[in-house]
Amino acid sequence: MCHWSKPSSAVFLSALLACTSFLAPFESISAQSDRSTEAKRETTKESAARFGLRSNVLDISLSPSGTKIAIIGAGPGHSEVLKIIDLEGAAAVTPVLSNTEKIGDLDWCEWATDTRLVCQMVGMGKAPGNLLIPFDRLFAVDADGKNASQLSQKRTFRAMGFNQFGGDIVALDVAGDEGNVLLTKNFVPENSMGTRLASDKEGMGVELVDIETGKSRSKVRPDKGATRYVADQNGRVRLKVRVLYNSTGRLTGKSIYLFRSKGSDSWNQLEEIEIEGKPVRDFSLVSVDSVRDVAFGFVTRDGYDALIEVTLGKAPQGKFLLNRDDVDVDRVIRIGRQRRVVGASYATEKRTVAYFDDELNKLAKGLGRALPDTPIINIVGASADENRLLIIGSSDTQPGMVYLFDKVKSSLEPIVPVRDYLVDWPMGSMKPVNYPASDGTQIPGYLTLPPGSDGKGLPAIVLPHGGPASRDVWGFDWLVQFFTARGYAVLQPNYRGSSGYGEAWYGRNGYKSWDVAIGDVNDAGRWLISQGIAMPDKLAIVGWSYGGYAALQSQVVDPDLYKAVVAIAPVTDLEYLREDARQYTFSSLRDQQLGRGDHIAAGSPRRHANEFKSPVALFHGNLDLNVRSRHSAAMERALKAAGKQVSYTEFDEMQHGLQDSKVRTQMLTEIDLFLNGALGKSE
Repeated sequence: MCHWSKPSSAVFLSALLACTSFLAPFESISAQSDRSTEAKRETTKESAARFGLRSNVLDISLSPSGTKIAIIGAGPGHSEVLKIIDLEGAAAVTPVLSNTEKIGDLDWCEWATDTRLVCQMVGMGKAPGNLLIPFDRLFAVDADGKNASQLSQKRTFRAMGFNQFGGDIVALDVAGDEGNVLLTKNFVPENSMGTRLASDKEGMGVELVDIETGKSRSKVRPDKGATRYVADQNGRVRLKVRVLYNSTGRLTGKSIYLFRSKGSDSWNQLEEIEIEGKPVRDFSLVSVDSVRDVAFGFVTRDGYDALIEVTLGKAPQGKFLLNRDDVDVDRVIRIGRQRRVVGASYATEKRTVAYFDDELNKLAKGLGRALPDTPIINIVGASADENRLLIIGSSDTQPGMVYLFDKVKSSLEPIVPVRDYLVDWPMGSMKPVNYPASDGTQIPGYLTLPPGSDGKGLPAIVLPHGGPASRDVWGFDWLVQFFTARGYAVLQPNYRGSSGYGEAWYGRNGYKSWDVAIGDVNDAGRWLISQGIAMPDKLAIVGWSYGGYAALQSQVVDPDLYKAVVAIAPVTDLEYLREDARQYTFSSLRDQQLGRGDHIAAGSPRRHANEFKSPVALFHGNLDLNVRSRHSAAMERALKAAGKQVSYTEFDEMQHGLQDSKVRTQMLTEIDLFLNGALGKSE
C-alpha cells in the first residue's frame, strides 16, 4: 500500500506521481443493515452507523457491449472499491481493486473497451506554507483489476513546476480509432539548460491514447489558457474553452469559446450569437451534436437560464430549446458513450426532465409507470448501441435502485441497491412547502417529518443548504433522513440567494446580502413554531458550509430563536475567505463575491461571539480547501473567550465533504448527543 506523507514539497510531489500501488486487493465486508419494514427504535450509535455509511454506488458505468457493469462503492472507513458485474457470467458482484488513501479518492471509472477501464483519482495535498493543492490523476486498468498503468502526463526531473491536474476524458469512442480514447493532458514546460531535448509544451492539450499500450499522439496542441475541450459524437474535438486572466494572473470569471467547423482544424472565436434577431455575448456552451452541426448551451432570458442550440458556422445563429418563466433550466441530459444531448432538466417543487428524443420520452413515461414508487429516473449508462441502459430509480424515501433495461427484450432487471443498508427502512416523506418571510415574500422549501408523525409539537431542525449558489431539491438526503429517524422535523429553506430561481431571487447572493438570506432562514424557524410543528424550546439549526455559516450568523441576528447550533465546515469570518484565496488564481473572483464594506464585519459570526446564547457544536476537516479549518478553530476560541458553550471536532486529512463512513458516523453520533443535551431530548 502506498502512503503519501504529509508533504514537504518535492518528496510529496514525487510520491504523488509515483504512487500506483493503491490498487490493492479488497476484502469484502457484509453490509450490516436491517431489512425489516417495521419501524424500529434505534440508539444514537445505531442510527449514526446506518446513515453515516457512504453509498454502495458512488459511480457506475456500462461496458460497450452492455454485458459488464463497473461500480465504485464505499468500502470501510474512507476506502472506495471498484466492483465488476459480468452479466454473461455468474452476474456476481466481484471486487477487483480498492483505494484506502485518505487524501486521494477513487472518483470514477469508465469502460474504454469491454476489457479495460479508464479511472480517475482525485485528492488534496499540502505544500509548504500549509497551502492546499487539489490534484487528480488518470490510470487504466483491466476489468480484473490487473495491469494498472498511469495515463496522466508523467513528471520529469526537468519539469519547471507541478502538474496539478492529470486530465479528463474528451471522448470514449473515436471514429476509425477503436481501442483509443481522447484525453486531455496538462503539460508543464521543462528546463532547457544543458539540453536540446527539453519540452516547451505548456497548458492543456488533447491526445489520442491507446488504452492497451498507453502510447499517445497529439490531436490538439497544448494551450496555456485552455480549461476544457468538447468533442462531437465522432470523437472530433469541436469546442475549446479558454479562461481569461487579469494582469496579475488571476481569473476574471470570463471565458471565450472557440469552435471548429466541420472538416477544419482551424479555431474560430465565438464572440457573439444572434438569437431571435438580437446579439448575445454572455453564454456558455457544453456539448456538440455532429449530425446537426450545432452546439448546446445556456443563456439568460428574461432573468432565467434557458437552453439554446447554436449553429457552428461563419455567422452562428442560436435558438431557444427550453426556457421557463419561474425557474432556471439548469442541466442538459446526456446519454450513451458519445454523451449526446437528449433533453434538459429544471427543478420546480420536484425535478422535471424534458426529453427532445421521442423514443426516450416514451421510455421515460413507461419507466415512470413501471416504477411508481421511484419517480426520479436517471439514465446513468448505455451500451454502444444504446439497446441496454443503466437506470437508477429513486425518491425522497427511496435511496435508489440500479436497473438494467434491455430494449430488445423489453425487460427491466434490478441490479443493485444504491444504499443496501437502508433498503425497506422507514423514511420521512419530503413535502414541498412555502412560508412567509418577514417582508411577506413566500420562501420555498421542503419539510420532512419523522415516519408516522402527526407533525405537531416536535423537536425540529432548520437545515439551510450550502453554496450559497445552490439550492435544495426534492429527493433522498441522508442527513435529513438521519434527523427524521432521530425524531426531528426538518425544514430546508431555499432562501433568497439560492440558485435555480432566476436572477432576481439570486440577487447579490449570500455574502453581500447575507442579511436577506439569514432573515429567510430565521423566518423558517419562526414558521415551524407558528404552525405548531416545532416546540419553541426544542428548535435547532444545523448547516454545512454556507449552511453552517447561516447557522452561526442566525445567533448574531436572533440569539433567542434556536436553542442549539451545529455548524459543519462553516464560514465564520468573511475576511478569512478573502485572505485564504490570495494564494490561488481565483482570488479576484472571491473578492468580487464578498465585496467590501460594513457588511464584512457585521456578517462575520466570529466577531460577534458575545451575542451567542445557545450552545454550539463545530465540525471541520483539516484538508478543506472550500473553507479552511481555521474558521472553526477561530470560532471555538472566540466563543470560549466570551464564556459560551462550544465544542469542536476536527477530522484529520478530511476534505469539505467528509467522505469517510467512519468520520460521518462519528459526526452524526456527536451531533445527536449534542442536540439531546442542548434541547433536553432523551435518547
